[in-house]
Amino acid sequence: MPKTRADLFAFLESLGIETTTIEHPPLFTVADSQALRGEIAGGHTKNLFLKDKKDSYFLLTVEEDAVVDLKQIHHQIGAASRVSFGKPEALMELLGVIPGAVSLFGLINDSEQRVRFFIDEALMAHDVVNAHPLTNDATTSIGSTDLLRFVRATGHEPTILKLSE
Repeated sequence: MPKTRADLFAFLESLGIETTTIEHPPLFTVADSQALRGEIAGGHTKNLFLKDKKDSYFLLTVEEDAVVDLKQIHHQIGAASRVSFGKPEALMELLGVIPGAVSLFGLINDSEQRVRFFIDEALMAHDVVNAHPLTNDATTSIGSTDLLRFVRATGHEPTILKLSE
């Protein structure tokens, strides 16, 4: 059973990480998010859940308007082949979220560390990063250094790379 938003917030609190969360109607695309966001400060994320031919999984978190070359990114992330988007069933199994709610916070559900996590260096230039808290009807703001602490606390090692063009 995937962790809930309440489980996520309790985990963050146990780490001493402060966040703020804004509720909003469900958002399924970056365009939806941009239209309804309002004035939430910081970097806003776009997340790509990818897999290679050996069924290795990758989560790439970039700025919402970043362009990622999916034909070449496999070289940077160490994939065995070109990558494609992971299926919704794998997304739920590994990160506990549905399409439209993909988020770095889903790493809390990957207890076996089957997903390798990459974050774009341009996004890490922001003091605050915004992401969905396991559902797409809210946005949670977290400090960028706290974001890295969260990722490590889930058992994942964040890799910061220039992922976008």
